[in-house]
Parts: sequence; C-alpha cells; structure tokens
Amino acid sequence: MRIPYCIIKRKARLGRLVHRKTCMTVAFTQVNSEDKGTLAKLAEVTRTSCNDQYDEIRHHWGGNVLGPKSVARITKLEKAKAKELATKLG
Repeated sequence: MRIPYCIIKRKARLGRLVHRKTCMTVAFTQVNSEDKGTLAKLAEVTRTSCNDQYDEIRHHWGGNVLGPKSVARITKLEKAKAKELATKLG
C-alpha cells in the first residue's frame, strides 16, 4: 500500500490543522464521510508532487557545485599528491 506523505516546512502550519500552536506530525485515522473526497484529492496531489517525483528531486539536489573553500582544499590536496608522486618518480 502506497502511503502518501508530504513534508511541511513549518510546524505552525500543522498546528493549525489540529488547533494547537505547533505540531510535528499528523496521521489521519478516521475521516468524516463528507471529507473523504477532499482527502482523496489531497492524497493524489501529494502522491504526484512528492512521492512519485522522489528520484527526480533527489538527483537534482545540490547540483554538484562545490563552494570556493572546498575547491581550494581539493586543489591543494591534488597539488600535494602530484608533488609527492613527482618526488617518488623523479
């Protein structure tokens, strides 16, 4: 059974749902019959926007762009390795 899940950025938004100040998680155990259509629509939207696109979102995370400090550290290490290799061979 595919359970739809969605990550909400602010705890206060979930708190509004349960009439509290903040809330960490919400699980629906019972749904009124008049709200089943709305819940089904919400579940379908979360499946298509979050759950089904998980692999696509994960692959685009970060873009593999390193910051200037990381680039400087890597080049420094590469130069040190090249210098050590040159001294071993030369």
